[in-house]
Amino acid sequence: MEPVTFGVLGPVVAWDGAGDALPLRGPRHRAVLARLITARRRVVPVARLVADLWDEPGTGSAGAVQTFVADLRRALEPDRPARAPARLLVTEGPGYALRAAPDAVDAWRFEAAVTDAAKVPPAKALQQLDGAQELWRGPAYAEFAHEDWARGERARLAELRLGAVEQRARARLDLGQEAEAVPDLHAHVSEHPWREEGWRLLALALYRAGRQADALAVLRRARTMLAEELGVDPGPALRRLETDVLTQNPRLTLPAGPSSAAARLWTQVATDYDRTVAAGARARLESTVQLVRNLAVTGGGGLRAAQEHRLAAVTAAEEFGDPVLTARVIGAYDVPAVWTRGDDPDRARQIVAAAERALAALPQDGTHTAARGRLLATVALEMRGTRSARGPQAAREAEDIARLLDDPILLAFALNGAFMQSCTRAGLAARRDAIGAQLVELAARHGLENFEVLGRLIRMQARSALGDFPAADGHAAAADRLAERHERPLVGVFTQWYGALRLAAAGRTPEVEAAYEAAAERLRGCGMPGLERGLVPLTRLCLRLADGRTSARQAAEHVDPDDDWGPYRPWIEPYVHLGAGARENAADLLRAVPEPPADLLYEALCCLQAAVALELGDRTTPARLHARLSPAAGELAGAGSGLISLGPVDRWLTAMSEGSHSV
Repeated sequence: MEPVTFGVLGPVVAWDGAGDALPLRGPRHRAVLARLITARRRVVPVARLVADLWDEPGTGSAGAVQTFVADLRRALEPDRPARAPARLLVTEGPGYALRAAPDAVDAWRFEAAVTDAAKVPPAKALQQLDGAQELWRGPAYAEFAHEDWARGERARLAELRLGAVEQRARARLDLGQEAEAVPDLHAHVSEHPWREEGWRLLALALYRAGRQADALAVLRRARTMLAEELGVDPGPALRRLETDVLTQNPRLTLPAGPSSAAARLWTQVATDYDRTVAAGARARLESTVQLVRNLAVTGGGGLRAAQEHRLAAVTAAEEFGDPVLTARVIGAYDVPAVWTRGDDPDRARQIVAAAERALAALPQDGTHTAARGRLLATVALEMRGTRSARGPQAAREAEDIARLLDDPILLAFALNGAFMQSCTRAGLAARRDAIGAQLVELAARHGLENFEVLGRLIRMQARSALGDFPAADGHAAAADRLAERHERPLVGVFTQWYGALRLAAAGRTPEVEAAYEAAAERLRGCGMPGLERGLVPLTRLCLRLADGRTSARQAAEHVDPDDDWGPYRPWIEPYVHLGAGARENAADLLRAVPEPPADLLYEALCCLQAAVALELGDRTTPARLHARLSPAAGELAGAGSGLISLGPVDRWLTAMSEGSHSV
């Protein structure tokens, strides 16, 4: 049985393992439960419970408490055999205790997250604090606001929450996200004007955002408020900040804390480099590519910016007319890629064209074999999702060169290209798993943390397709640990989507929709349009069809043609017309649907097409799709993406063989 969890950050509630609220009956039952939670696993004597629950206890009050406890035990442990001792709400000595696990109460999880956030880097702290704030459903112990026994705990949690808001703002400032911090801080000081730290952080955020006048106005408003409302002057921190803003003290532009030294060093080195290296030097271009390479894995808008700068660097390199320099600039961008659909097909074609020109122009004397290998790996990566024979050919040649040279970094890059070309047909999850295993072993041996993360994500996807979720869980957890250690926030986008897929595969339906919504929110703005566009509505459609009980016609009724379906629209148009009752139009559109691109959603798109064909009684299309999907027998359709699943491929193959509407 899944553990029971409790919520006190809002109305008091208990949930079962499936996320459904348990029946706690009347307000006195909830009061007993809440009072035991405030005791934090300690025993509360019956006499104390009676005194807390009744202003004027009667002779039957102690018996009533026993009744409340018995009712709560039935609600919290409904499967406990008669006369078996309670495991959760236990009797001990003169009273009762709730032996909930440390992470079973939202308030306890909130407190732990806030405490832990103070010990980790700003990016991780921000992530933890965001999650902690989402636990709040309203004021703590909401329905017991006027009870003496709840007052102290309510005040403590409220203070902790206010401190967390300020802690979150500090993390944003440390990350250079001043503009993002300002709105929340404005709301914070408006609701809690006595919080001097809130005023300080708001003024500092405004100053760093280039709004010096607004920062001074905030500081003066704080001074006026404190004088008029509390009759006190601002504390030392506010006074010092006002002086620093007026004098434009340089230290205000540097993040506070341990990262100050790093920020100062960066500024000094950049200044020295700018002064020492000539503006037109080729070294500047190659150094720029290294920066762009690092920018791509930083999260936020870094990936999008890196992609734009990368093409500009390639164009600038070609202007020198030196194919060796061009090859170095193109090949230096060995950023691991895990999604098999490109973010910008036009930009990818330009990169491939430049790489092919450099390959043709490189001297054929054998002195640039490594550069040739990097160019070939680039071609394989950038031709992802296409059906050109050049992509797989380039991947094989790059891998052969890397093994010939015994170059582990080049080999990791080449294996990434091989992975990108491993979706040319259905049923290749085992091949991808083998590539991932090679990457994990190679990267761990040579300290290539980015490629170790890639290998873990590839294996997470592949083991999902093969239905081996325990192994996939292990790879997802390992990827998260590496991402935390090396500050790679984009990794969490993929592992969080996998977490939602995992809930769906486990049949935990009440939690699935919220999990996918949270994953989608994290994906937005990450600079991966090739992954993001169309994924959310596609996920909703797949969830409806995954259990085999919903027909294509029923699913089509929920398809919104105005959603951004991105590259998946050709497979969705038949559903749009089917849902509108235009079966002939749906059939025409179905016949026009192309073979899915060579990417990780190949099997899923085949199944979506098959569902409509079966609904329409089309005999030709299912036969063609059966041939395409047969190599994936025994796998889970779509799960190789690590994002969604349409259930067992075998079920779809059977339905296509029998011509059944039900899959």
